[in-house]
Amino acid sequence: MNTKNKVHCDLCYRNCFLGNGQVGFCKARANRNGKIESVSYGKVTAISLDPIEKKPLAFFYPKSLILSVGSFGCNMNCPFCQNHEIARAGEFDYKLKKISPKELVELALDTKDCGNIGIAFTYNEPLINFEYVKDTFEIARLNNLKTALVTNGQINDKYLDEILPLVDTWNIDLKAFSKEKYKILGGDLELTLNTIKRASELSHVELTTLVVPGISDNLEEFKREIDFISKVSIETPLHLTRYFPMYEYRKQKTNLSLMKDMKEIAEEKLEHVLLGNV
Repeated sequence: MNTKNKVHCDLCYRNCFLGNGQVGFCKARANRNGKIESVSYGKVTAISLDPIEKKPLAFFYPKSLILSVGSFGCNMNCPFCQNHEIARAGEFDYKLKKISPKELVELALDTKDCGNIGIAFTYNEPLINFEYVKDTFEIARLNNLKTALVTNGQINDKYLDEILPLVDTWNIDLKAFSKEKYKILGGDLELTLNTIKRASELSHVELTTLVVPGISDNLEEFKREIDFISKVSIETPLHLTRYFPMYEYRKQKTNLSLMKDMKEIAEEKLEHVLLGNV
């Protein structure tokens, strides 16, 4: 690759080399005059006061609410994406609301009387908007707000080191347990596994596997997934979510009997296995 006059974005495994003005695959980071900048900083496509179970987080302050915020873009490209309208969008595809980290924290504080415990970055992939998440969480922590990330875990250690101390809880998508399947989805399995292991050392972590026909429904691969999770901690909650046709992947919805079989397999080694969308 000819990298002359290009700048390296080293946030995730893609390691995009971008010419001046060029936006990376994620649509949220760009080369601006020789420097990688977040083009999604402070730009919000969705904001809602959600039940924390919707993240899904079942064992972190259950029955509470959390201010949930999304922007645009993603560094993966799952053909079954549940939020593809914003995950595959760029900064000019939406009428965006601008909210500074300070303003977002103030909004979270204003909703504490409604039962809000903090701020969750979710809906699209939050870690591609790394600087905004970091700045917001630093202020949130100073104001005794809980911090949550719902993420695919595709982040290199250099940035993970910075964000880990600022996150109270994670829900990490473990989309399959095959390097080949992850390549199909535009991701790197080992990077997600690294994030799971490291986050679990410092924070409350729950995992989600959307059971997609042809992607994450192989029982032998799933048994290896359970082996991995159990070695991290048998107490790690696993959410098994039923797939329904979405976006570009129009396979049949996941068979309910398969969901139940997978739950039984997982429960042989894990203490908390939950079914979703059933």
